[in-house]
Formats: sequence, C-alpha cells, structure tokens
Amino acid sequence: MSIAGGLPLAVERARVHRCDALQIFTKSSNQWRARTLPPAEIAEFRDKVERASIGPVVAHASYLINLATMEPVLRERSLLAFGEEIDRAEALGLLGVVIHPGSYTTGTEDEGIRLVADAVRRVLRERPRGRALVILEHTAGQGTSLGWRFEQLARMIDHLDGDPRVGVCLDTCHLWGAGYDLASEDGYQATFDAFERLVGLDRLRVLHVNDSKKPLGSRRDRHEHIGRGTIGRAAFRRLVNDTRFGALPMILETPKTEGRGPTSVDKDPLDVRNLRTLRALMARTRNGRQ
Repeated sequence: MSIAGGLPLAVERARVHRCDALQIFTKSSNQWRARTLPPAEIAEFRDKVERASIGPVVAHASYLINLATMEPVLRERSLLAFGEEIDRAEALGLLGVVIHPGSYTTGTEDEGIRLVADAVRRVLRERPRGRALVILEHTAGQGTSLGWRFEQLARMIDHLDGDPRVGVCLDTCHLWGAGYDLASEDGYQATFDAFERLVGLDRLRVLHVNDSKKPLGSRRDRHEHIGRGTIGRAAFRRLVNDTRFGALPMILETPKTEGRGPTSVDKDPLDVRNLRTLRALMARTRNGRQ
C-alpha cells in the first residue's frame, strides 16, 4: 500500500481492503534521500497496525540499492541506504525489509554473491540487538541480477553462516520468469521441493503473489493481475491452499488504479478485484468446488 500522506494512511488503506498483512515502502522507492520519521508518526503507525490486527508488516527496500556492485561510491551509498531501511523497519516494529540482492555489473557471479553476503553481514553486525530481518527476494533473472536461482540464494546464506536474521521472499511472477513452472501440478511440486532442498522452507518469510505478463522462462519481471497473465489461476489456487504457507504473508504487487488522489484511502477497484479472486480460490476449495 502507498504511504502517500504519511505512513498511518497505508494502514488505513490496508484496513479498508480487509488485508491481513501489509507491505510498504518507508521512503520513496526511487530516491536516496529519506525524510526523518517523526516520533508521533511512528507511534500512530504502530498503534493503527495493532488496532487493525494486521500482521506481519514488511518494508520493501529502495530499488536504487545494489548490494552486489563493485563500484565503490554506489556500494557505499547502497550500504548506508540499506542500513537506514533496517533502522526504519526497526523503529516501526516491522518483520523486516525485503530487498533485491542486486546485479554484478562487473566481475563474476561468485564475486557478486559474496558482495551481497558481505553487505548483509556488515549491516547486521552494526545492529547486533536488532530484530528486523533481512529478507532476500528471489528475482526474475534479468541481466546480471542475482538471486534468480535457488542455488544463488543458498550460497548467499551459506556465506552468512546461516544467520537466523536472514530470510527469503518468493515472488510468483519472478519464479515464473526464472523458469520455475508453477502452472502445472508437477512443476509446482518440483519448485517447492527444490526450494526446500536448497534453501529450506524455514527461511521463507514472505510471498509476493503476482501473475506475469511474460512467458515462462522469459527472465522478465512484468506483473499482471491474478488470473489474467501467463501463469493462470491454477497456480494461485494451489498456493493459497497450500497448508505449508498458511501462516505466511502473501502480498499483492499487482497494478493499481491510476489517477487516484494521493491521500485517498478508498478502495482501489483493481486491488478489490485481485483480492476477491484470491479469496474466491480459497473458498472454492473449502466448499469442495473446483
């Protein structure tokens, strides 16, 4: 949900949509600078989350951050910005920060993976008493982006000696783009069998639930409304009824209705449609209908 008008309004937007979980940006996703969060706004946000019984709540890190870069200035900027993201999540009482591992624009894949792990280690080491998690997001694999294969995520975690403050976020659109076939029953089972074997289901903390505009294996990240893309409804029916994931937050990142007022908390028709689709898939199974 958008934080336009202040962080507490994001909670109001989640509440009117009857959301159980919430993801926000705690600052502009495409700017390095972040405004200071006033204590009163932090307190109001936390109070609204508690009153609405929404949880967990997670932040998504800025898209500018690249933990895999070897370029000194960009790397230092990324580390400082990522540390700030963790501090803001800590202050707001969030589960953690979802972050794309980054791209190795120079060097090798192995060097990039080690740089990601070194960045996470530094940020966590500087905050030894923190509780907010670093949640590495699986990517679609465009260009030299890292984290699109489960093996890459596993190597990052291995470099961190299995730090318990490091989790993983899986995105259905990204999985599909990376070549993991969620649409077929066998492909769905094989995908999560591989994840369990290589990373471990205990590392999975967040699911992003999005259809895809692009075909299987495209290595493109183009989100589409649920059931209107190339993944199809069958995959989402399996996902929302998979008992292994019943306690995990499932976050929609599907397109929003354009032209809405920046401080509006009214229902977004597109969010309503996507939520209705997913809830109906759950209801059909519970009622014994397909």
